[in-house]
Amino acid sequence: MVAFIDEHRDEYGVEPTCTVRPIAPSTYYEHKARERGPDRAPARVRRNAQLRGEVRRVWDENFRVYGAKKVWRQLNREALAVARCTVERLMRDLGLQGAVRGQRVKTTLASEALACPADRVNRDFAVSRPNALWVADLTYGVPSLRRHPG
Repeated sequence: MVAFIDEHRDEYGVEPTCTVRPIAPSTYYEHKARERGPDRAPARVRRNAQLRGEVRRVWDENFRVYGAKKVWRQLNREALAVARCTVERLMRDLGLQGAVRGQRVKTTLASEALACPADRVNRDFAVSRPNALWVADLTYGVPSLRRHPG
């Protein structure tokens, strides 16, 4: 949004552009002020910037296998008080993930050699009377038969 206003600022001005876009002029000016001086950023933004480095450091020092819970515990052992949900959010933002034990469970083994079942209604589920079309769901081998509403 700010980039759009920057592009059209000389032609239309900030306030007229903000009246047709969903942004307040004060929000635009505050964003530009924060670009010039990062010290104007809110305390949470500054703390998150510091914590990102600490989270990355702990994750790297532990062979990149620690998840959010272990990173959180390590940070608290180092007397850096931080909430676990904050560590989870920062790790998600940084794209960091702990190692996952075990193998992934495969529930479906698709084979190109097997033929797909015939589509007997040609994806047309419109019916002219009740009880005219029945649909079966065989997901995970548990059949459930239900009548299509119509």
